[in-house]
Amino acid sequence: MKAEDERHRRLMALPPLLRGGFRPFFFGGAMWAVVVVALWVLALAGRIELPTTFDPLAWHRHEMLFGYLGAVIAGFLMTAIPNWTGRLPIAGARLAGLAGLWLAARLAVLFSLFTGPILALILDVGFLGTLAFVAAREVIAAKNRNVPVVIAAALLALASALDHAELLGLAVPAGVGWRLGFGIVLLMVSLIGGRIIPSFTRNWLSKQGHQKGLPTQPGRFDIATLILTGVSLAAWILFPDTPVTGALLAAAGLLQAVRLARWSGQRTWREPIVLILHISYAWLPLGLLLLGASSFIWCIPASSAIHALSAGAMASMTLAVMTRATLGHTGRHLRADGWTKAIYALVTAGAALRFAAPMLPVDYTLTIAAAGTVWCAAFVAFLIGYGPKLTGPRPDGRP
Repeated sequence: MKAEDERHRRLMALPPLLRGGFRPFFFGGAMWAVVVVALWVLALAGRIELPTTFDPLAWHRHEMLFGYLGAVIAGFLMTAIPNWTGRLPIAGARLAGLAGLWLAARLAVLFSLFTGPILALILDVGFLGTLAFVAAREVIAAKNRNVPVVIAAALLALASALDHAELLGLAVPAGVGWRLGFGIVLLMVSLIGGRIIPSFTRNWLSKQGHQKGLPTQPGRFDIATLILTGVSLAAWILFPDTPVTGALLAAAGLLQAVRLARWSGQRTWREPIVLILHISYAWLPLGLLLLGASSFIWCIPASSAIHALSAGAMASMTLAVMTRATLGHTGRHLRADGWTKAIYALVTAGAALRFAAPMLPVDYTLTIAAAGTVWCAAFVAFLIGYGPKLTGPRPDGRP
């Protein structure tokens, strides 16, 4: 009991922002998402020139993958690992150091035209490598079963290194770095989403008095779906333009659609904080199906499939998890207020507009700008509605 009291005292002595990994990384990640999309839209319109050695599209893609999503994954891991292992959370100076490394990497990549691409590589890969090392140390020390998530973090560092290597002109296949990063994040969405969505849905339906047709825990079908999804993404990473890859992606998309249908999402329409998990996950089978079909059907643009998976599945799922985790870990009720509903509506609308942009009979650049504005507004709403929760103390007085 004395040890618990001492831990409580030490955490309470820290600034609220440094009491839990989700606090600086969710806040910083959301802010960086706004910056990246705003700068990308301005660069696309020819209004500014980015001071980076990456071309504007490559920078936008890299920073959304390894910058924004890197921060969210860090926040998720630093918060989930103490729950998985029972060990003390990373907080205080160590958390500040990790967050500072992430920020330094973002600035080094953005201003690499002046600071040089080597420094950008060292800091960027260094952050993800450090995150993987810290996560591995905690999980292995506790002999916890969540080693695959740690491996995913390590592979994300490798993907970033490959993306930098391509920029430096080294002999790596074109696009393999960002495709590897993309595939890793999608597998994490599939793995973690497959755990939390049926569980949270079942809990909510049970509280509403439903006893029949409740989602079950992952079984053999889920394992088969994960395996096929992993195989199809591996094929896409290495051989993105072959008919076999297209067929594998489409098959994985079909299985993912069946998997989602088994979770009874249509019954959660009265609870936005649960419904958004199903809406977010729905982008995954849609994107996989379209990415596979784009190999065979010329009128299906691959960019629409990519943005269904990124602006849709990745962004909306991370915002769904960020809102829920922030409420839960700051001692608040899991209830969607006005800001939360706005976040969900805006990110879904922005993703839908970006997904449809290549197929709409209007100016493409204007459509991209409109989609980026709506999508960014979701993150601005997150910063306004959840910033005080992330940077301030818990209302119950706990650390």
